[in-house]
Amino acid sequence: MPYDRLDDLPKSVRDALPSHAQEIYRAAYNNAWNEYKDPGERRGNESREEVSHKVAWSAVKAQYEKDERSDTWKRKTAKA
Repeated sequence: MPYDRLDDLPKSVRDALPSHAQEIYRAAYNNAWNEYKDPGERRGNESREEVSHKVAWSAVKAQYEKDERSDTWKRKTAKA
C-alpha cells in the first residue's frame, strides 16, 4: 500500500536513509504502486509490493550511495 508520510515507511528504510532519500523512496514507491497495479506490467511473479520496493531503492540509488566505511547513505557528488 502507498505511504502517506515518511513515518509510515518501513523502519529499515527510516533507520537507514536520510530524510531527503526517504522522500525519494516514498515518492518512487507510491508511483510504482500505481504504475504496476496490473500484474501483466510486472516481470515474473513479483508482487506489487516487491516491485514497488525495488523501484524505490533504485530511485534512491540514483542520487545516493552507501558509504561502506561509515555504513551510511550519502548524496552522490556531481561529476565534472
